[in-house]
Amino acid sequence: MTPPLWPARLHHLRRCSAEPEPLARWYGELLDDRVEPLAGGNWLVRGHARCLVVGRGTPGAVPSIALAMRDAAQLAAYAAALDAARVAREPAQAPLFLDGAYAVTDPDGRRVVFGLPVRVAGVQSRLPGRLQHFVCASTRVPEMLAFYRDKLGMRESDRVLEGEDIAAVFLRADPEHHAFATFRAPESRPDHHAYETTGWMDIRDWGDRMASLRIPLWWGPGRHGPGNNLFFMVEDPDGYKVEFSAELELMQQEAAFRTWPHEERTLNLWGSAWMRS
Repeated sequence: MTPPLWPARLHHLRRCSAEPEPLARWYGELLDDRVEPLAGGNWLVRGHARCLVVGRGTPGAVPSIALAMRDAAQLAAYAAALDAARVAREPAQAPLFLDGAYAVTDPDGRRVVFGLPVRVAGVQSRLPGRLQHFVCASTRVPEMLAFYRDKLGMRESDRVLEGEDIAAVFLRADPEHHAFATFRAPESRPDHHAYETTGWMDIRDWGDRMASLRIPLWWGPGRHGPGNNLFFMVEDPDGYKVEFSAELELMQQEAAFRTWPHEERTLNLWGSAWMRS
């Protein structure tokens, strides 16, 4: 039986750096968000509907992502379903979640944490951009698909095929096209995370902010095929990518996945693409 994950949303993720505080302050300036210290030498970058934890570790690494569940009943039911399916889980100490959070580990060794957010009032952001999805590159895309779809219960939205081989796959945990995706690559590594805005004019305003900060656009603006969203990307000081997106496709829970060819136009209907493999 598919675990009762639906609906869940990406709440925060952890980025690692050799120098956590400067990287956290870079993100604070990028997003115009508040930066504050956490226990254990970690730093929190917080805005409206977006949180990022920065800690010490391998530069560019994303060792964990965290999904917020709807309520305590869903969190408990999901834990019981994981246990029944013999998916190993363990208690998780997550500073942005209430007690009772737990975590599983995916085939690439990344922790996926499930919990209920600690509510914080009065957090404002000048520009809208809700933390929406995380993407990684992997040497084991079929195993990642089997884990996130069959064990965790995400719904497959789109897959990209090169012949009969899966080059990329996009999975959702609520009506938005993907909360997680993975691309085939020569090594397993983080790829990017994305902030979903409210429309094309927000993409313009975020682009103007990049210009004011003298941060060049690394890719885009463009439109993805899978997800049909408008986007551009920038790089952080460690070379890790950050995406700003708008108009991401919505899909019903039971909608079947579609297939796309492994070509540049799939990744960018408007022009050139970042081909991971």
